[in-house]
Amino acid sequence: MPKPLAEVAQIMGCSELDLTCVEQIVRKSKTSFAAGMQVLSPERRYGMYALYSFCRIVDDIADEEGDIQTKHRLLGEWREKIADLYAGKAQSSVENVLLASIGRFDLKQSDFIAIIDGMEMDVDHPIIAPDEETFDLYCDRVASAVGRLAVRIFGDSSESAQKVAYHLGRALQITNILRDLEEDAERGRLYLPKELLQRFHLPLTPDACISSPYIQEVCNILAFRASDHFRLAKEFIALCDQKALLPAKIMSVTYAFLLAKQRRWGWKPPFRRASLSLPEKIMVALAGLVMSVTKLKI
Repeated sequence: MPKPLAEVAQIMGCSELDLTCVEQIVRKSKTSFAAGMQVLSPERRYGMYALYSFCRIVDDIADEEGDIQTKHRLLGEWREKIADLYAGKAQSSVENVLLASIGRFDLKQSDFIAIIDGMEMDVDHPIIAPDEETFDLYCDRVASAVGRLAVRIFGDSSESAQKVAYHLGRALQITNILRDLEEDAERGRLYLPKELLQRFHLPLTPDACISSPYIQEVCNILAFRASDHFRLAKEFIALCDQKALLPAKIMSVTYAFLLAKQRRWGWKPPFRRASLSLPEKIMVALAGLVMSVTKLKI
């Protein structure tokens, strides 16, 4: 029987209002993230809601309209808030649940700062055809750092779980980059590595690059790279606490499905962005249910 919200709040040391706030942020985003977190205990689920809320807030600062100076100021304020959290001080509902989660799950301050650093990369100037080193650094900051926090909330802080975060974070981020080429180009961004673009003589400007029929070759290479990260994540998940890493399995299955669908559709203009249809969402949800009952390995 699910724990009453008041009991969860008492266990975590924050208020029911705080927990409701972070859950509402997740619900309003209409992300499939919420469904995958239902397999967690209430304390871990609200910890993930708080982490998602933090990521949503700093990502919106980087992506929404506004001048660069204001964005830097707001992200700087979050650097100070993170420092305050590790000094035991919180001022908002999101911060209150983050503070509870930091203490309960031994979350590392460096990972929160890495996420903010990743947002700063988008603010400083539009990322356009980064070199491979910058591309990997960006993926680590905006995705794998989130994974490093998430696996601790899930309940596994082992070295193998950190490797899951490394590989699954990169797999998810590359998948999203491949799905969002057109949207990113409209924002003046092009996350595809410069070395790959130059190998196929593609232009290094967003609109011209994604309009080229040769974009398919570059995206196929990145898709294979993502698949390799999914494979390695699976191998490290097998070395982890299977119950704890169940949400990671569900995310891996979901995003591997999206990547496969995007590969079938391809990347030649006109671009089609892969997403889950209602039947596919039901299928993935059922796969998660089967995993939760049988501890099935992906």
